Amino acid sequence: MTTEISPTRLTSGDPRPPDPEVLERPQRRRFTAEYWTSILRQADACTRKGELGALLRREGLYSSLLSDWRRRRAADGRAAPDRKRGRKPTPSSQTELARLRKENARLTKDLAAARMVVDVQNNVSALLGIALESAESETTP
Repeated sequence: MTTEISPTRLTSGDPRPPDPEVLERPQRRRFTAEYWTSILRQADACTRKGELGALLRREGLYSSLLSDWRRRRAADGRAAPDRKRGRKPTPSSQTELARLRKENARLTKDLAAARMVVDVQNNVSALLGIALESAESETTP
């Protein structure tokens, strides 16, 4: 006694078989600040048993995400997604950045002073009638 199994047997009215292709990397969901506040407001309004679970199922959210949003709202008064993802800058990189900014300011100041000296030399040579040799005239025969 053999039974025949039909792998393309469909229960829905669609004659095409479902696509078995799995995406390499699923698209990450991103939530706006308006959505966060809306969900938190709706979750806070849930008073009867099962309402909160129904809300989370309807929106496709996990209770841990809701807890995280509530914790952030309690910490800084808002639940907006303002923090950036990724590696946080290390304290040593912050001190290096501060040092480089300070050095850049010093070098900019020195450059302005050097340009002022060159302008004064040009003015003095013009007043005395002395022609200054440029670097270009020295290199060309």
